Amino acid sequence: MATELMMKTRWAGILLIIAALGASGCASMSADECSVSDWHTIGYEDGAKGYSGDQIGRYRKACAKHGVAPDFESYQAGRKDGLRQYCQPSRGFNVGASGGRYNGVCPSDMEFDFVEAFNSGHQLYNLRASVNSATYQINARESELEQTKDDIRTAEAALIAKETTMQDRILLLADLKELSERIGQIEAETVDLIEERAIAEQQLASYQSVLANAGY
Repeated sequence: MATELMMKTRWAGILLIIAALGASGCASMSADECSVSDWHTIGYEDGAKGYSGDQIGRYRKACAKHGVAPDFESYQAGRKDGLRQYCQPSRGFNVGASGGRYNGVCPSDMEFDFVEAFNSGHQLYNLRASVNSATYQINARESELEQTKDDIRTAEAALIAKETTMQDRILLLADLKELSERIGQIEAETVDLIEERAIAEQQLASYQSVLANAGY
């Protein structure tokens, strides 16, 4: 029971130091946090997240004012072990598919497969983004179309109002002409975007089939 409690306390300290750096930056770390002895585990956690080797520099900067130096060798050994967990092809695919970045951290014997899977995932991300972008633009055009129609109705009502002057009617007629032309443009743009989305959806479906056949 005592051993289990010590392990929980130790892990809490490790997670606290990592969270402190991630959430608030270097200035938030205390002397106690910097004194956590298991730098191997901290390195492992960073490696398993794909962090670059520069991460140790943040720990050094954070702890320097407390007169504490991280155990560089233990940290690096832990990070090396963590990277072997991170640098699996399945992780590479998921990182790419979520739009994440690869920091060039994988060891040479694992990097090729990782990058290949990452690129496959990133291609999926790009195809999904194309579909989503087209959908967003279609929705934007539809909203603009409704707003333009409302503007036309408002202008038409003002045009026939008794209090509208001749000069204002001339201006309103010019506005109505521009609004009518814009409606035509919006409708044409919407047609193009719908076609663009259909192509993107087809490409996405085709690529998803390729991925399924490849075991993703």
